[in-house]
Amino acid sequence: MTTTERSRSVWTPLPNRHEPLRESVSTEVCVVGAGIAGLSTAYALARRGRQVVLLEKAMIGAGETGQTTAHLSSALDEGFPRLVRIHGKERARAGHRSHAAAIDQIERWVREEEIGCDFHRLDGYLVRAENASPEDMREEARAARTAGAEVELIKTAPVASFSGPSVCYRGQGRFHPLAYLAGLEEAFLRRGGRIHTGTAVEEVSGGSPVELGVTGGHTVSASRAVITTNSPISSWIAIHSKQAPYRTFAIALDPGRSDFPDILLWDTAEPYHYVRRARDGGRSYIIVGGADHKTGQADDGQERFEALERWSGEHIPGVGEVVHRWSGQVWEPMDGLGHIGADPENENVFLSTGDSGHGMTHGTLAGMILPALVDGEDHEWREIYDPSRFRGRAAGTYAQENLNVARQYADWVSSGDVSETGELRPGEGGIVVRNGKRVAAYRDEEGTLHLRTATCRHLGCVVHWNGTERSWDCPCHGSRFAPTGEVLTGPARQDLEPVED
Repeated sequence: MTTTERSRSVWTPLPNRHEPLRESVSTEVCVVGAGIAGLSTAYALARRGRQVVLLEKAMIGAGETGQTTAHLSSALDEGFPRLVRIHGKERARAGHRSHAAAIDQIERWVREEEIGCDFHRLDGYLVRAENASPEDMREEARAARTAGAEVELIKTAPVASFSGPSVCYRGQGRFHPLAYLAGLEEAFLRRGGRIHTGTAVEEVSGGSPVELGVTGGHTVSASRAVITTNSPISSWIAIHSKQAPYRTFAIALDPGRSDFPDILLWDTAEPYHYVRRARDGGRSYIIVGGADHKTGQADDGQERFEALERWSGEHIPGVGEVVHRWSGQVWEPMDGLGHIGADPENENVFLSTGDSGHGMTHGTLAGMILPALVDGEDHEWREIYDPSRFRGRAAGTYAQENLNVARQYADWVSSGDVSETGELRPGEGGIVVRNGKRVAAYRDEEGTLHLRTATCRHLGCVVHWNGTERSWDCPCHGSRFAPTGEVLTGPARQDLEPVED
């Protein structure tokens, strides 16, 4: 998360040790994005002896990896009953098996590279929401076994506030995500990798070679490029119609007198809650997340944080005060499985996106699948994660989400948030209509007014103000911009245009 945004996660940011790219270069592979997907892929390629340049707009781990709650789970968010219905038994089994293998891979790299990141194996528990039926648990357990998961239907979870049948998933895990990235960073550099931070990619042209235009007018020419920017900045339409952006919220609480065990726990509420223990900087926390909403389609972050705090007090007796609170962005694929593979719109470009609530295992999968594809090999999981796929049984979700996107274009004929910019107090933003045009107006803490066109530079939706993070968020495809207009998150690659006052 950039300094223009207000919340900060529980994870202490990594120091910036790298310089921006200051010249045009050529390489075998250029990886864009230094979160877990990018670093895992770059590191795995370096292990294969490939020459790799890794580019990052901000700092290592400054994107969504730094916002994660870092659950390592093969119990997929979509739920195994729906995964089996959409994908069939064999693909559902592959989905579970791949995420379980990703946890194994993390454990193996931690051991081989001696990464101190508080990695531990533990059990995960799916518990009932208050209005859910016990049959839901039985159905989940049956479908999970069909998908090959090691599960047990138990009478109750090991937390007194959750009663009734629960599903226990064996062999899950947790770790400190940024400490893990620091270890991968060192391992990648030891193998000859090259990292440039503060280097934004502004253009991607597929071909042979792939040409990437970056900050300062320089270019990177590469035989292959891998885009791991959470939302791909190379694909303009094909991927974005098949996944939807959601803001997700989290709080870190002092454990207080709570005896919450060292487990993963999540419930069947909609949106669901998820809990784990964590350590950072020698201090212990209990992390609670949830309360998701579609990006750009709500501005009530304070209420969502308060709802998480209330839920924590009700279900984790004795828990202490909130120490950190933050939000992040996840991409929900229409059929429940992410996208890892060849970019449908660009030759010799590969991507990883659509990781839902499984960013840590999905990002690791990118490092397991993409190096083989980059080298022209096949991979056993290529087909299930192929970005070009379309599963007909997910057509209802596809139609519903894209109808939601279409409705957002009605903002072009709606009234603004404020009638005059004079209504904005320091630190506030809002849409104002001037001469029939929507303008994104922000007044900074010093009282200076900043005016930008309210048109997202991706596909032209009107951005909405996010008061929690002080950002402009696109309600169509999830692009996000700083309050003064600079692009924070793709798929947009260009800043909001200035408007004369």
